[in-house]
Amino acid sequence: MSRTRLAAGLLGTVLVGSTVAGPAAQAQRAPTPGAVGVGDPYFPDDGNGGIDVLHYDIRDSYSFGRGRLAGRTSLDVRATQDLSRFDLDFLLPVRSVRVDGAEARFHTTGTYELRITPSAPIATGARFKVSVEYAGTPASEGSHGERNWLADDREVVAMNEPHMAAWWFPANDHPSDKATYDIRVTVPDGKDVVANGIKVSSDHRRGQVTSHWRMTQPMASYLAFFAAGSFAVSRTTCLGVPNVFALSKRTPEAAPGKAVKAYAEQTCDIVTSLSGLLGPYPFSATGGLVTSLPVHFALENQSRPTYPWVGAADPGLMSHELAHQWFGDLVSVAQWRDIWLNEGFAEFMSDYYTAEVTGHGSLQQGLVSSYDAFSDEAGFWKLQIDDPGPAHVFDGAVYTRGAMTLQALRHRIGDPAFWTLLRTWLAQHAYGNGSVAGFEALAASVSGQDLTGFFDAWLHQPVVPARTAANGLV
Repeated sequence: MSRTRLAAGLLGTVLVGSTVAGPAAQAQRAPTPGAVGVGDPYFPDDGNGGIDVLHYDIRDSYSFGRGRLAGRTSLDVRATQDLSRFDLDFLLPVRSVRVDGAEARFHTTGTYELRITPSAPIATGARFKVSVEYAGTPASEGSHGERNWLADDREVVAMNEPHMAAWWFPANDHPSDKATYDIRVTVPDGKDVVANGIKVSSDHRRGQVTSHWRMTQPMASYLAFFAAGSFAVSRTTCLGVPNVFALSKRTPEAAPGKAVKAYAEQTCDIVTSLSGLLGPYPFSATGGLVTSLPVHFALENQSRPTYPWVGAADPGLMSHELAHQWFGDLVSVAQWRDIWLNEGFAEFMSDYYTAEVTGHGSLQQGLVSSYDAFSDEAGFWKLQIDDPGPAHVFDGAVYTRGAMTLQALRHRIGDPAFWTLLRTWLAQHAYGNGSVAGFEALAASVSGQDLTGFFDAWLHQPVVPARTAANGLV
């Protein structure tokens, strides 16, 4: 996520299996309820225990006039324990739930828990299908003190972090459970729909159009999105994959067709440059979307970031979100306390791109200048970057100090070891998750240095790091 550069820089489908445990198995072990959450201390109710979602098939329809969303989502799931019941995270009113075709009992509880009790227990390792039908008005729903639905009577975009899925499909809503996706959204004919991945089809019937998009690489639930409205759309290719960029025709842009081409070209330039530094672009498509709705941040939706309208294409803003395709999307946080691995890394790569790739400056000079500028501001250093707390996940220090930490590390261990470290991190955790502790251990291994004091100074202690060579400042 980027807050429109408010943070200053340094310058497949699976097979469905039986759900019912045999009598002998049931006699040996009593099934138990899946946990309410996955155990993330920042958001204890996020995600759910006992299940691993493998694929989502989302089929929603949206009415602009009433702001009403109705749909059915089918989830292909694997049980990770013997289940008597399990939860999904969802906010809209539910009409029915089926598990492998059989009606299941359900009710809502807590902030956004949809509690499902199948007609028979589900055995560990069994693959089963859950189908949830629902309808409601997302704008009227809230959770975690958030009201994240972004729409008016002509445009809608489902984008937010750390929570968004529960407003438009039932999910195991935590980055630790990634899945593949089919997203179908039906809107009035004449509207465009954009979502993650590759567009499979458009089906026009009785004044409605259903657009089908597919994401074949594993994706965290908050990164799934759709937007619907009237868009100027550029369709090209970049690095051998579709590059689809959409720009709302409701922006003040005088020539949206020309502008959207500039956005698409800028996207490809940045993705090509980052691929040379970090390794191959990791997804089956790229692109982006600019909305006219009053959103004051950009978001790294997998394969297709969303941006607020800020005028011309902004290389700094765009490089931040496109860097997230590697840091945040390809490798996602293990827990939300690990947010530095997303925001600090994306901010560093954005600073690197806008400064050194384009030839506008040195990041080490920028690091020293920032250090001098902030050295007397105790508030800037008071946050513990490796554990900022749920209220400060997107604090400016996570971005700016996070990027400073990486440049200091680069200076401390040298360019060859630093870029090897980033590429190794991405390769080892591709399509999975990583933690700050895991990155620290890999940095020590790749560099051959004891970096305990370095990371303690930059990440763990809420004080100004000493101006030393060991801290990458000399």
